[in-house]
Amino acid sequence: MIESIDRALAVLQLFLKEERPLSVTSISKMMELHKSTVSRTMDTLERRGFVQKDNETGKYWLGLQVYALGMLFREKDKFPKVAYPYAKALSLQCNEGVHITTFAHNGAPYPQHIILEKIKSPRTIDTAPPVGAVRPAYCSASGKCLLAFSPEYLHTYTGCTLQKFTEYTVTDWGDLLQELEKIRRRGYAVEREEVELGMACIAAPIFYGGHITAAISLSGPAERLAGEERNMAIEPSKRRQLTSARPSIEGKNNKKIIKLNISLYELFLYENYAKGEYRICICRTGLLWYNNRGYYIRVTRLSAVR
Repeated sequence: MIESIDRALAVLQLFLKEERPLSVTSISKMMELHKSTVSRTMDTLERRGFVQKDNETGKYWLGLQVYALGMLFREKDKFPKVAYPYAKALSLQCNEGVHITTFAHNGAPYPQHIILEKIKSPRTIDTAPPVGAVRPAYCSASGKCLLAFSPEYLHTYTGCTLQKFTEYTVTDWGDLLQELEKIRRRGYAVEREEVELGMACIAAPIFYGGHITAAISLSGPAERLAGEERNMAIEPSKRRQLTSARPSIEGKNNKKIIKLNISLYELFLYENYAKGEYRICICRTGLLWYNNRGYYIRVTRLSAVR
């Protein structure tokens, strides 16, 4: 490990954690480094455009090079583009906020996940973290899905210290492991007020190639989601990998069912099926209607909406 590079990257991660401009003094205290060391690191990062200094306050914030790297990743990574239409449709169907998250392999002492996509709730003041934010995985529904269905990820952090955010946050590993086993059995996760009082979340895993790659969640006020566990808004993708096949349409009148024996990554190939005459909507059970033979997506004929 090259110490100077590791230190510079740790400084950038500190901005991600704090989500605010920081002074050299603040950084030195939080990282337990000499101010002179921090000052040299910040000078180097500033010259490279990874941080920028406010001359009035003397504080540093992320620079445009960080923005450029993030946007390049967002542009080239296929998964958010594939997932966004379905997350948007789910939010419109349920009138709640939707997030898609994945593993944050960042060397943190406890499990974290990062938000890849976010759809704001149309009827609740938005207090959820933005796209790119990193949050603890052990106390959110989507994070618990990642832990439950990835043995390697879970093994990395089992036994670490877990911070309590509310009186409902599970911080005992014995209790958490029992909950993760329950999530594996039923195929989805539910979190109630573990991060923020009055808020709840339901999440299901997204698999690709037989492995969990992300999780999709529906969140909102706890009283509104109280009955959602019985009528799940998201049907877990329990079939890990399906074989590609041409879609078959069955049904009558304006309502039809398109059957896709394909993986979640490939669903976008049929988003504009029938040249835009149809659009994908959300089933009662959520984004995907699933049975032992494949995924089912309910579609309805468009009228004026395109």
